[in-house]
Amino acid sequence: MSFHRQSIVDLLGIEIPIIQAPMLGAVTGEMIIGVAEAGGLGSLPASHLGAEETRDIVAKIRRQTSKPINLNFLCHEQPMANPEQEEAWVQRLRPYYSELGLAFEPSRSGIQLSTFGSAHCTLLEELAPEVVSFHFGLPPKHLLKRVRNTGAKILSSATTVEEAEWLEEAGCDAIIAQGLEAGGHRGTFLRHKLDTQIGTMALVPQIVDAVKVPVIAAGGIADPRGVTAAFALGAAAVQVGTAFLFCEEANISPLCRKALKAARPEQTLVTNVFTGRPARVCETRIVRELGPIAKNVPAFPLAASPLAPLRAASEPHGSTDFMPLWCGQAARLSPELSAAELTIWLSKSGERRL
Repeated sequence: MSFHRQSIVDLLGIEIPIIQAPMLGAVTGEMIIGVAEAGGLGSLPASHLGAEETRDIVAKIRRQTSKPINLNFLCHEQPMANPEQEEAWVQRLRPYYSELGLAFEPSRSGIQLSTFGSAHCTLLEELAPEVVSFHFGLPPKHLLKRVRNTGAKILSSATTVEEAEWLEEAGCDAIIAQGLEAGGHRGTFLRHKLDTQIGTMALVPQIVDAVKVPVIAAGGIADPRGVTAAFALGAAAVQVGTAFLFCEEANISPLCRKALKAARPEQTLVTNVFTGRPARVCETRIVRELGPIAKNVPAFPLAASPLAPLRAASEPHGSTDFMPLWCGQAARLSPELSAAELTIWLSKSGERRL
């Protein structure tokens, strides 16, 4: 094992440099246990969970593994109310409500995705996870200090060299270099110009050259060849998301699983339609008709709630028209394995697809 890979294995207390990405809604305790027991780092997205639910999941994990785990949180700015913009968005959805025969009473309350705050710090002080990771930057310095005082190692995502340098200066122990190929929300937090976003192949070596802390490659990595390529670029570890959606432990519907299995890389794109923030998904009807980058969409995450009734009404009939199919560009490389099997397979650098 190279010096860089050994350094992050030692830093995080894991055995192999494979990190399962924290995918909101799809990750289960069983998935994290499988990854951890295989020697990787399992990650629990916690921004959408209440304190008691987080405690219950972590307790379940701790009962079945003593290996390190990662708790992940979002650091977005709390959205300011903009009634005019929110009403305009709701009106753009009116024809879909009519088409599905729904009463036009969409929710405007917003899904519960709390930005990282003092209550989260209190929870971390109680649960003491070995690793805490962030998306969309970092929390304020006084909160970050409380996280560090728990003994946790701190990670966050960078989509540019500038963001990576900012994260290192702020005290991150390692940086996740998220290339444009990655599924789900972009971790962008300093600048938000999509036309200047960088792919993993170009991003990783430049961040490696710019910072002294270990770099974790993310985006377009779904088999051992991708892992080998990331290591060749200087990454100390990889973070893999979409490939874990095909695991038996993933909390996704059969409809979603079928759509992801059929997705071609050219059918994924970055859109703000589902939440108000750019994210890579499989193209669906609403993305084609309203996006991919729609104007005057309510701030993250307020755009999501008016879409919820449309999804609830259409999915039972086998429709993905209004479903956010979070998906990276390398989905077709992913086999269907258990979380533990996938973690071990990914670590076998140079192997071809099963």
